[in-house]
Amino acid sequence: MSALKELHKYPSAIAGLVIIGVFVTLSIFAVVTIPYDEAVRHWSPGSLQLREDNPRNARPVWFDWFTTDRLPRTINVNSAQGTRTAEPIGGGIERVQLTLPFSYNYDGFPRELALFVGGTYKGSPPMSVVLERPDGQTITINEGLLLRTSHRYHISQDNDLRAAIGGIPHVLLFAVDMDASDARPLHGRYTMVLEVDLPEGTRLDARTVVYGQIHGVAGTDNIRRDLNVALLWGAVVGLMFGILGAVGAQVSTFVLAGIGTWYGGKVDGIFQRITEVNLVLPMLPILIMVGYFYSRSIWLMLGLVIALNVFSGTMKTYRAMFLQAKEAPYFEAAQAYGTGNMRMVFRYLLPRLAPTLLPQFVLVVPIFVFVEASLAVLGLGDPKLPTWGKMLNDAFVGGALYRDHYYWVLQPSMLLMLIGFGFAMLGFSLDRVFNPKLRTI
Repeated sequence: MSALKELHKYPSAIAGLVIIGVFVTLSIFAVVTIPYDEAVRHWSPGSLQLREDNPRNARPVWFDWFTTDRLPRTINVNSAQGTRTAEPIGGGIERVQLTLPFSYNYDGFPRELALFVGGTYKGSPPMSVVLERPDGQTITINEGLLLRTSHRYHISQDNDLRAAIGGIPHVLLFAVDMDASDARPLHGRYTMVLEVDLPEGTRLDARTVVYGQIHGVAGTDNIRRDLNVALLWGAVVGLMFGILGAVGAQVSTFVLAGIGTWYGGKVDGIFQRITEVNLVLPMLPILIMVGYFYSRSIWLMLGLVIALNVFSGTMKTYRAMFLQAKEAPYFEAAQAYGTGNMRMVFRYLLPRLAPTLLPQFVLVVPIFVFVEASLAVLGLGDPKLPTWGKMLNDAFVGGALYRDHYYWVLQPSMLLMLIGFGFAMLGFSLDRVFNPKLRTI
């Protein structure tokens, strides 16, 4: 405890503790606000309906701080925010009109424009869709849209509309001059007007989504996933993998090195031969082979990483320390009193060098974090988990850097470097505290 109190003398240790504390706080926040099942569901490529209101390839909101223009954010307007009128036209049929008003005052154009319609109607009634602009122009988007149950109409992808207006719908519909090549967005109040003939008493719900260029703290990817989910849960998975791996490997190595050193002979020889064989085994290719041919489960990978790191070079380091420690006179005294071998190891030998375990443990945590990220970057991470490495892999597959979506790559990369930096600063400070010889270096 007295040694740990000396940490406040090292600014690097304080900085490392602060960084680690931030990541621990983020992990707790992620688990509380985004439960595991919900995180997996939102990150699954097949759960598009859960994120259909998110824009595609949107930058983080903080990107707006570094631009002079006011970048557009997503606007979502539903039936409750508009008005509904119904006019009977005979035969039990009424003409229903829904208006969905919204204001657009941004300096850039939307990424997309979409309309979502649902209700209790049967069959495929035709519906007209009209956009009223702030300058008084009325543009017919679709005169006979055949509705389906839970209909999704992506206006931006309507090729007939594109041909009719002579350009990209979500750009020209919001342009000051629809015929100008250097179009600027027209500010003001827009109204989406929907009109359809339905049987009396039929419920009709609709909402229009004007997708922005910026979204959320971390932005979105090419399939509308909020990258904030992966950034938060990446901290959870990274810390879990790193700490469990470090504890499992380092404690096992420490205990086995102590047992082998004390017993010596064949026991020590077997441990050393296993260590020497393990040192020439390439860990990453082995993990890649297992992930490719067997399973990519994070628990299997964690178990393999621990197993491959038990008999690592640290085994020889601990052995050298134990060989020196076991020559202390009180070990002979304990043997003279009839103390058994296992009691000698666990009661006297291991506790003597236990303080050296802490710095080594802290220093190897980021190694295990990087191993998990490396596997995910290579496409061999757990396919269900949103992690930093998985983000980097998806960014590579989606050509993020080639398409100027650098935020997709920089955010997880910076977090990986930061967590490694935090543990390294704390680990080296602990090493100086527990190993006084380093204080003069």
